[in-house]
Amino acid sequence: MVGPRYNRSTSRLMLVGRLYVVSGRVQRVGFRAFVQSAAAAEGLHGWVRNTHDGRVEVVAEGESEALRRFEHRLRHGPPAARVDDVDVTETGVGGRATGFEVRE
Repeated sequence: MVGPRYNRSTSRLMLVGRLYVVSGRVQRVGFRAFVQSAAAAEGLHGWVRNTHDGRVEVVAEGESEALRRFEHRLRHGPPAARVDDVDVTETGVGGRATGFEVRE
């Protein structure tokens, strides 16, 4: 098992950023609140919002293992949801501890 990635020059944990686009029955089922709670539990930063086409978009930053656990939870969702697909894209990292917010 590979451990977290560290920046050797500063001995600090390197952050990873990802964009998740979740499709299925993911609106009007408490999905955004579920995502916010899952992100807080993993110490992630970013945001979640509904899209006009019925999907949910999530931007998250954090330690790679925390993002792996978070993605697992996204793929299952809350009880009332049905997740059909999660598209994942690596993104840049802002590196700011901004918390995790629900956007309209």
